[in-house]
Amino acid sequence: MADKLTRILYVEDEPDIRMVARLALETVGGFTVEVCSSGSEALAKIAGFKPQLILLDVMMPDMDGPSTLGKLRELSEFTATPVIFMTAKVQPREVEGYKQLGAVDVIPKPFDPMSLASTVTAIWERCHG
Repeated sequence: MADKLTRILYVEDEPDIRMVARLALETVGGFTVEVCSSGSEALAKIAGFKPQLILLDVMMPDMDGPSTLGKLRELSEFTATPVIFMTAKVQPREVEGYKQLGAVDVIPKPFDPMSLASTVTAIWERCHG
């Protein structure tokens, strides 16, 4: 059995979505969540937080999700940390592109706050089963 998922780094530039997702993950899922509003903030916080999983918005100003993922993969400690993109862009071709970049899965936006934690847990278990 894999380690239990407890620590999630969540990167999302939209304050309302950030608040709802954090509440859903912490309250419903019982996770410890470090929230970042940008890719550069995620890069600054990741080493101190040591997440087991990264939830990453695709569309962000300055550094988008795919660029952030590329930078995170340059950090040797996080080359294998699972990344899930969260995005409204979920056409099959787009999802395939995210997976080719190294994402383990994609959670469509808008997401259901009540099922977000179980969706994340199911993806985690599939990766570590």
